[in-house]
Amino acid sequence: MGRPLRRGATRPGIRRQFGGGSLTPAAALTLLLGTRAVPLPDSSGEEELVDALDSLARSSLLSDCESLAWLLHSKAANLKDEMCEKFTVCDNSMEMLAQNNLNLPKITEEDGCLLSGFNEEKCLRGISSGLFTFQTYLEYVRETFISEKQKVESIYYGTKHLANTVRQMMKNPDAVIVPDPATQSTLFEKLKSNKKWIEKISTHLILRDFTSFMEKTVRAVRYLKNTRNLSV
Repeated sequence: MGRPLRRGATRPGIRRQFGGGSLTPAAALTLLLGTRAVPLPDSSGEEELVDALDSLARSSLLSDCESLAWLLHSKAANLKDEMCEKFTVCDNSMEMLAQNNLNLPKITEEDGCLLSGFNEEKCLRGISSGLFTFQTYLEYVRETFISEKQKVESIYYGTKHLANTVRQMMKNPDAVIVPDPATQSTLFEKLKSNKKWIEKISTHLILRDFTSFMEKTVRAVRYLKNTRNLSV
């Protein structure tokens, strides 16, 4: 048998095992050991330690996801309010706002994100898939809401980062639906074909539904994070 593992020390084998996930070993250990002291067992083997590291890694990622999701929510809500002030395109200003045929992503009961019947894998898949789908819509907003292009770009890239982060926390990341380039191009051209007077309405609807999507994402991620904290 090898020598007992000292508290605060790590074996090369742990790095190799932990490196099997989406995070690199160096990034994972920096993320974990740099933010929280890890109570290590004396000599109970590597499996328990890897499980503890994995659980803490997911908790840390969930905290980052919650913060980013809330930031994206706030930015989108502010842009939506700006549209209301500048162009009088508001939630209750036009009957046409209720006619949403854009097929925007939504988090529904089927995604397993509600507290009753919560399903972690399904919920993460629904969130990640929805965020990837929103990319094309946000690209359209970037092209139409020119006066706030820089703000929309920050939302666009933040959404892409969040989608990838949520995806890497899944047991089966390949289950996430990522629109292929051809589908994205077709959707973008369809959106761009809208008449000028409908552009602002479409932009408002996208920002409105994105804000709602992020609000539900924050709730789901917060619930997952609290569950993880209880189990650590």
